[in-house]
Amino acid sequence: MISDLWYKNAVIYCLSVETFMDANGDGVGDFEGLSRRLDYLHGLGVTAVWLMPFQASPQRDDGYDVSDYYAVDPRYGTLGDFVAFTHAAKQRGMRVLIDLVVNHTSIDHPWFQEARRDPGSKYRDWYVWSKKKPKNANEGMVFPGVQKTTWTYDDVAGAYYFHRFYDHQPDLDTSNPAVQAEILKIMGFWIQLGVSGFRMDAVPFVIGTKGADVTTPTEQFEMLRTFREFMQWRQGDSIVLAEANVLPETDMDYFGRDGDRMHMMFNFQVNQNLFYALASADTGPLIKAMKATKPRPATAQWGQFLRNHDELDLGRLEEDQRRAVFAAFGPETHMQLYDRGIRRRLAPMLGGDQRRLELAYSLQFTLPGTPVIRYGDEIGMGDDLDLPERNCARTPMQWSAEPNGGFTKSDKPVLPVISGGPWGYEHVNAATQRRDPESLLNWTERIIRMRKEVPEIGWGDFAVITSRDPAVLIVRYDWRDNAVLFVHNFADTPREIAFATGVPGEHGRRLVDLLGDDHLECDEDGKHRLVVEAYGYRWYRVGGLDYLLRRDEIDLAAVRVSGGRSKDRSAGRRSR
Repeated sequence: MISDLWYKNAVIYCLSVETFMDANGDGVGDFEGLSRRLDYLHGLGVTAVWLMPFQASPQRDDGYDVSDYYAVDPRYGTLGDFVAFTHAAKQRGMRVLIDLVVNHTSIDHPWFQEARRDPGSKYRDWYVWSKKKPKNANEGMVFPGVQKTTWTYDDVAGAYYFHRFYDHQPDLDTSNPAVQAEILKIMGFWIQLGVSGFRMDAVPFVIGTKGADVTTPTEQFEMLRTFREFMQWRQGDSIVLAEANVLPETDMDYFGRDGDRMHMMFNFQVNQNLFYALASADTGPLIKAMKATKPRPATAQWGQFLRNHDELDLGRLEEDQRRAVFAAFGPETHMQLYDRGIRRRLAPMLGGDQRRLELAYSLQFTLPGTPVIRYGDEIGMGDDLDLPERNCARTPMQWSAEPNGGFTKSDKPVLPVISGGPWGYEHVNAATQRRDPESLLNWTERIIRMRKEVPEIGWGDFAVITSRDPAVLIVRYDWRDNAVLFVHNFADTPREIAFATGVPGEHGRRLVDLLGDDHLECDEDGKHRLVVEAYGYRWYRVGGLDYLLRRDEIDLAAVRVSGGRSKDRSAGRRSR
């Protein structure tokens, strides 16, 4: 089954159809526009496209308030347009993942409307009700500071309904077998239309028990096994990428001890500690998080990300660590959100410093797992802090220096395109960066190509090598008698280090630089000595040139979804 584990060595690109590309000029992105930009994504090296919600919705929560799971929102096109898109993606060797938002529906969904009107309706039991307001109604809000309660009274129903999120998003009673059957039906529908899997939203809430008497939800992990079994039956290589910000001790419950539940999960633990390392130049907590999340079944995989469409959640950090990240990347109140995170995009957080951006992305691409990129980050897009809540980081893609960044011909885009200043589309756009060989866009394309040439990261086992410097992280991966090694300096000053590869014999003596010509030979003491510039990084293959060429022995069936190995090894660092 190894050839079916395509997600182990994939490059996933997350985008919103609404803000990616508008083809018909109405100010809203659509599937026709997205289809026109597939060659851009293919050229970047993307192997899977993850679409944020595009189903019919009143758009009170950016599409996460679904009113029809079986329809495309007419602003984006039709089901036919969607199928044409998935077919075009498949022609380019790219898979499609879509958001599966089944913890709640929109209050406008016909299921809820019938449930509130008719106590005898079958849909009444699809939601969670209480005649009296529960005592814990003011606890457990997902959006503190914005959301006031988790139980709201409905005049038509004559009862309170439960909503973990906004009051216009009533929770489905996912313990109900009929609701579970409907979720499988939804999954099967989109698989039939060309989808290769789902990013499942808010998984702990989906599988948690709900009700007026529930104070501590019980997680029904067997539900995840049901989802997976159904998907494997319908399409053997389809996957679920779970959004589950949980502690490491429960990771295996989500993956399944036998790898029979979630295929992938986002690694929130590593993500939060990575930002602490970027803020403090202290890699200790990051290393601890990497080791804590190391156990997983052979078929499971982490999704490694930097920023996503939500706030940068810092809730898992210690208080002093959280303060350090806030001070470095979100010191002002309007940069923060929900009393726990930062709502800025990555480039402004790092001050637009390309050295630090390259360091951050080099880290993302070399952490254990599969990289998940956020649209626009490959060109260093900024944010608009004048927009409410998370919309500040959801502005339209900046394609060119044309009006509205080439996103739309309308003078009324769905969200304002960032204009003026250092992050405006006049300066930050894909067209300009395409022509600059030293741009972040071209660097990202080269680093993706090189990432595909080191499948050891996705398939192998990792070990952290001591550098005796808390600002420097050295990680080695081993897979099928091959080894690669990565060095990252989080400090704003050069660091001189000495280390041993841990690979015995002649194969451990030479390090072949994959991004340049700075190959290393070990000294008489068996140590490699290196000076790493401020925010510098190195990618090495362990072994001499003949050892490098023996990589041809790798089973290509395991990596063929990466697009094969390129002869161009010029994914070098920018000259500084």
